[in-house]
Amino acid sequence: MSALKGYRVLELADGVGGEYCGKLLADFGAEVIKIERPGRGSATRDLAPFAPGVAGPERSGLFAYLNTGKRSVTLDLDSAASGATLAPLLDRVDAVIDDHPAGWLAAIGLDPAQLDTRHPALVLCTVTPFGQSAPPERRHAEDLNVMHASGWAYHTPSGSPPDAPPLKGAGRFMASYEAALDAALCIVAALYERETSGRGRFIDISKQEVLASRVDYVLGQMVAGDMDVSTSRTSFDLFGPAGIFACRDGYAYIWMSAPTHWDALRKLLGDPAWMNDFPERWLERACTPERVAQCREHIAAWLKTQDKEEVAAQAQQLGLTLVPVNDVRDLHASAQFAFRGYFTEVEHPQLRRARYPTVPYRLAATPARIDAAAPLLGAHTDAVLASLQETAR
Repeated sequence: MSALKGYRVLELADGVGGEYCGKLLADFGAEVIKIERPGRGSATRDLAPFAPGVAGPERSGLFAYLNTGKRSVTLDLDSAASGATLAPLLDRVDAVIDDHPAGWLAAIGLDPAQLDTRHPALVLCTVTPFGQSAPPERRHAEDLNVMHASGWAYHTPSGSPPDAPPLKGAGRFMASYEAALDAALCIVAALYERETSGRGRFIDISKQEVLASRVDYVLGQMVAGDMDVSTSRTSFDLFGPAGIFACRDGYAYIWMSAPTHWDALRKLLGDPAWMNDFPERWLERACTPERVAQCREHIAAWLKTQDKEEVAAQAQQLGLTLVPVNDVRDLHASAQFAFRGYFTEVEHPQLRRARYPTVPYRLAATPARIDAAAPLLGAHTDAVLASLQETAR
């Protein structure tokens, strides 16, 4: 049994935020009908990576991942004639997902302000850079803009050199993926509440606010007034010798902020003499920039002689928060992902068989499943339109 079996969702999305939200619902059993532009399809069909190396609307690996289990219907929503098809669809779905710029829904006849009157039981969720109330000059932004506007990039990465500029971005679509997770959560919550009230809800997701809600520890300290606002982003800001260190075969990240971490490090390193130069409980009571720098120097010298996976496993067993910095190959071969069944094989008519990431959480009785590959453009248009005509009779 699937957790969302019996629910029907209309996806008007054209980008990663809306499509990932729809994927999360589809993988848990909801019927997701995706509306695409005739001839071209969703914008994500044009985004790399492509397999087997040739661009095309059916060869985008990104689209294939974001749209598993959905049904594709081609419909020109910008055409006045589309209303005759869209209206009956809206009457037959439980929720709608959209990620076009603010104002687009009203232009196609689905004004959120009129939702209570026209579709009182419909759950409508929009995912935009700055929310539906954003002024016109803020209606168009890429995830990179949103990441910096949210404050996330300010302290990324932490560590030396302190005068380096912020990280330019964390992946292509971090803001969209995070916003999609919140959107899916809100849609399910609204559907649950509708079981009692019988009323739908309008959900306005702002990518900027989503990332701001996950703000870095140091920024939180600054907002709370516990730390002076500064352009410097040093590891001392984190109150301990935290940071990324080179290993023999890559990199590892270590976080130390408590005496238990110091004790675990001592065991991991074999109780070296240099650790006796630090006062007891110094991480809590005497964490100075000089001591942090001295500690980092010793840690860096030792980690250069270690393999990242091996040292991370040893550290974890001792209670030290040290992890390998994984690249894509590491993730693909991860024993942790294999144990949790995070990857599953999917057969696609154009991309053939490949391993797909699943969802980032597990339900015991109703786990997520990828029952079908992403649809070919317009593959379900005739069937969906025929069902509407049949219902109309």
